[in-house]
Amino acid sequence: MKHRTVAGTIRYTSMKPGKEGQERGRESFRFTHHEDGSVILRASCEIEEPDPTVLRDVIYHLGPGMMPLNLHVHLTIGDAYLGSGWMRHDPATGRVECESESPSLGRISQSRPTEGPFDAFGTHPVVGDGYLTRAMDVSRGPHRRLMRVFLPSPDHRGATPPLIAEVKINLEYVGEAEKTVAAGTFKCRHFRFVDDSTDGMGGKTHPDYDIWVTADDDCILVYGSIDGYMMNRYELLELSR
Repeated sequence: MKHRTVAGTIRYTSMKPGKEGQERGRESFRFTHHEDGSVILRASCEIEEPDPTVLRDVIYHLGPGMMPLNLHVHLTIGDAYLGSGWMRHDPATGRVECESESPSLGRISQSRPTEGPFDAFGTHPVVGDGYLTRAMDVSRGPHRRLMRVFLPSPDHRGATPPLIAEVKINLEYVGEAEKTVAAGTFKCRHFRFVDDSTDGMGGKTHPDYDIWVTADDDCILVYGSIDGYMMNRYELLELSR
C-alpha cells in the first residue's frame, strides 16, 4: 500500500464534582495520508456521560491542500438510531450539499452556496478538532483568527440528525509546549477555540476549548481541556505511525 497510516485511541474523562477523573467515553481514529496529499479520517466515538449516550461513526475526506470534499456520519443516541448523512463540497460550483435520513425528519436533501472559502467540515471527533489546527499559520507566532466550518450538527455533542449548519469560531495559537500523557511525551502546539459569537455555537456558547496537538503536520490531538458547563478532558492513550 502506498498510503501512510496514523492510528490511535483517546480517552474521555470528566472533571465534574464527584466525577473527577472518571472515564466518560472514548475515541478510536485512523488517518490515511495519500501520495497526492489527500487525507481520509475514520473515527468512532462513544460518549457515556451525560445521558443520553452517543455513538458516532465518521469518515471524512480532504483533498490536496486540506480541501474539504465529503463527510459521512452515522449516529446512535441512547442505543437507538438517530440518523445518518453525507455532506459533499464541490469546489467547482462552490456549493455544499447534504443527503440525510432520520426517523424524526425522514429523507432530506439540501444544497447551498458556500459564499466564499471555508476552512473545513466540522466532524465532532476530537481528532478532527486537532487536525483543523493545520489551517493555522504558526510561523506568525501566537495569534487568533476566525475559522469558518460547515457541520452536520451545531449541537455541542453533535447529537442531532445531520443537516447543514455553518459555524464561525475563533482559533487561537497559544504557543509550543511539551505534554506528557498515557501515550508518551510529545512536543506540542497549544491552541484554543474561543466562541465569542453573539448567538453561540448552535444557540449556546461553547466554553473555551484548549487542545495540544503534535508539533508536526500530522496534528494529532494529545490532550484537550474544556471547563464551563462541560468539564471534560481528552487524553491520547495509544498512537501508531
